[in-house]
Amino acid sequence: MYSLSFNTLKVNAGSFGAEIFCTMRDGGNDHESSWDAAYTYIKKQKGGIFKVSPKQAAAQITESVIRDKESFSYCVEYLDQLHPNRKLIRELEKEEQKKEKEAKDRENKRKRLEEELEKTNENFSDETLDRYSY
Repeated sequence: MYSLSFNTLKVNAGSFGAEIFCTMRDGGNDHESSWDAAYTYIKKQKGGIFKVSPKQAAAQITESVIRDKESFSYCVEYLDQLHPNRKLIRELEKEEQKKEKEAKDRENKRKRLEEELEKTNENFSDETLDRYSY
């Protein structure tokens, strides 16, 4: 019974947090002031010993907007600002994958060159390599 009321409180806090955020944004307020108001409300409503992280609050707002698209249709355009690092994270992951691929390519090229050098060296006898034997 306690967890049910706790979850209901969490959902209501996220939902009203979304309403605060979206209404303020729609009213012409900037992202920071709208986010601060919504996040403060969500933190205050949560209670308990565990605090709500900014990521969790942003997820609650996003979830509320998506669940009730009809009521919050005007707010969807602002959701990306709640998760500003996602694009940066994707770009960093792509860059890391590119670097890993380049490193693998270099390693493969080095191995091929070593193999070719070994084959070439096998073709020469010790006598051929002796520079004083002419």
